[in-house]
Amino acid sequence: MKIKKAVITAAGRNQNRLPLQTLVDRDGTQKSALQIIIEEAASTGVEEICLVICPGDQDVYAAAAGAWAKRLIFVEQAAPLGYGHALYCARDFVADAPFLHLVSDHLYLSRESRRCAQQLVETAAAESSSVSAVQATRESFLPYYGAIGGKGVSNRPHLYLIEKVLEKPTPTEAEQQLIVPGLRAGHYLCFFGMHVLTPGIMEILGQNVAETGARVSTQLSSALVKLAERERCLAFEISGRRYNIGVKFGLLNAQLALALNGNDREEVLAQLVELLAQRQ
Repeated sequence: MKIKKAVITAAGRNQNRLPLQTLVDRDGTQKSALQIIIEEAASTGVEEICLVICPGDQDVYAAAAGAWAKRLIFVEQAAPLGYGHALYCARDFVADAPFLHLVSDHLYLSRESRRCAQQLVETAAAESSSVSAVQATRESFLPYYGAIGGKGVSNRPHLYLIEKVLEKPTPTEAEQQLIVPGLRAGHYLCFFGMHVLTPGIMEILGQNVAETGARVSTQLSSALVKLAERERCLAFEISGRRYNIGVKFGLLNAQLALALNGNDREEVLAQLVELLAQRQ
C-alpha cells in the first residue's frame, strides 16, 4: 500500500486562521504553522497535497505556504457542514487511492528520527489498512478529541484494532466504552490529528452527506465507526506528541515545544530561567 496523496483540512470557520500563525521552527527559521504541517506531510514522500479551505482563503493560504504553494491543490468547502464534510470535499482528489490526512490546527514533535507522519505511513503500508494515529491522553482533555476503544494487535507493540470510536466523550462514556488494556488509569487513546485512510472512507462520508444534506454537520468519527465495521482499521500510538494550537495557550505550548527541541534550545532555556528568576 503506497501513500502518494495527502489531504490537509483547514476549513473550520473558527479555526481557519490558526495555520497562518508564525512560529520559530526547530531549525531556528520563522515559518507559518501551515508550512510546518505541509513539511510534516511531505516528509512521508507523498507526491500530491490537497488543502481544503474556506471560500476566499486561497490567496492568503498560498502566501502562508511559501515555496510549497506551487505543490498544493486547493479545494473549497462551500458551506460549514463539519469536519467529515470538509474531508469529503477532497473526494475527487483522492479518487480510489489511500491517502494521508492531517488537520491544520495540530503541530507534531517526534521522539525519534522519523517524523510522526512517517511513522504512521510506514505502519499503514506494512499493515495494508487504515491506521489512525493516537496518543495516550488524560481524561481532562477528552472534550477536545475523538477517542478509540480496542485491543492490542498480537506481537505489534503500540498497535490496536479499533472496536469503538467516540467523538469528545465524557469521562463516564470513556470509562464504560473505550477500554484499552494496558493504559494507565484515567488515560485514553485519543486521536493525534493524522490518519492514513483507504478510499472507502469517502464512500461512507458520501452516504452520510446524502442522508443529512445541508441540515446536519458530517463528522469523521461516525464515518470511522462504519469503516471499522467494513474493514480492518487500526490505531497506532505514535512515538511523539501533538500540540493543538486551537486551545487556550496551544500556540504558546507548541512554540515552547519547538524551541526546546530545536537548535536554540540552550538559549531558550537560559531565557526561561531568567524570566522565572525575575518572577521570584
